[in-house]
Amino acid sequence: MRYRYLAASIWIASLAAPVSAQSVKAGIEAWQKADYATAVSIWRPLAEKGDADAAFNLGQAYRLGRGVPTNLGAAQTWFERAAEKGHVDAQATLGLLLFQNGNQAAGLKWLKAAAEQGEARALLVYGTALFNGDNVTQDPILGYAYVSRAAAQGLAPAKETLAQLDRLLPVQDRKKGVAIAMAKAKTAPPPAPKAARAKPKPTQIASAEPKSVAPSPAAKTPSPPASGNWRIQLGAFSQKGSAEALFKRIAGNGALAGRQPYYVAAGAVTRVQVGPFASRAAAQSACNALKQACFPVPAK
Repeated sequence: MRYRYLAASIWIASLAAPVSAQSVKAGIEAWQKADYATAVSIWRPLAEKGDADAAFNLGQAYRLGRGVPTNLGAAQTWFERAAEKGHVDAQATLGLLLFQNGNQAAGLKWLKAAAEQGEARALLVYGTALFNGDNVTQDPILGYAYVSRAAAQGLAPAKETLAQLDRLLPVQDRKKGVAIAMAKAKTAPPPAPKAARAKPKPTQIASAEPKSVAPSPAAKTPSPPASGNWRIQLGAFSQKGSAEALFKRIAGNGALAGRQPYYVAAGAVTRVQVGPFASRAAAQSACNALKQACFPVPAK
C-alpha cells in the first residue's frame, strides 16, 4: 500500500509495520514519533530508487527542516522527482513553492498538472491565473470552472474568490463554467481510498491582514483626503504586480480623486481595492464612473 503524504500531524488507518521493513510507511511511523532523522534515513534510499511517495516526503522534510537542515533547493529537487512521476501532492506543492518564489511560469506548469487531477489549491491558483490572463492565455470561463471545483472541495480562499467571480461574470458565462467544472470532475482521477491516506500538513497559502499602501505618484492629487468605511474592489490577481498595474492604469480617473489603493493578500492572490468611500452608494457610483468591472466592499 502506498502512502502519499508527510505531515507533522498524520494518522495511519492500518497497523504499523516495523521500521526495519524500510518502507515509506515505516518512515511515516518514525515521523509520527518525532524521530525525523530516522524517517529521513528510511525515505532517502527509497527516493533515490525512484519511489515518488518517498521523494515527496523527503522534499517535505527539507522544506520543514525536520531531520535535515531547511533547504528549499533540495526540497524543490525532490518535489520535482516526485512530480515528474505524476505525484499530485508533489506537483501542487512544487507549483506553489515556485509560484510564491517568483517563478510564476514554472509554478503554473505544475499547478496546471495538479489542477487537472483535482487538487484544490492548484485549482484555485491556476483558475485565478486563467481568469486574469496572468502568464497564461486568458480564459475567464475556464478560470471560473477551476475556481468552482476548488470551492466545491471546501477551500475557504476559493469560496471567497468564487463569490467575487459571481459578481464579475454574466450568468450565462457562469453556467458555462459550471458545466465545464462538472465535466472535468467526472474525468478527474478518483481519490485514494481513505484507509490509504494520511492527513497532510497543508502547504500554507500566504495570507495577511489588509495593509494600506501609499498611493502611486499617478494617484496623488490636491483633492482633500476622503473618509468612510467602503472601498471598491477592482479584481484579484495571482501577481501583486498585475494588481498594481491595474491601479496605475486607472488612477487618473476623477472618480478616484483623494482615494488610495489597498493590496489585500488573500491566499495566493492579491486583491486590489480603492477607497475610502463614505457609503456603499458612493462606492457604486465610482464603479459606474470608471466603466470598469468592480464592486463595493466594506473596509476591514
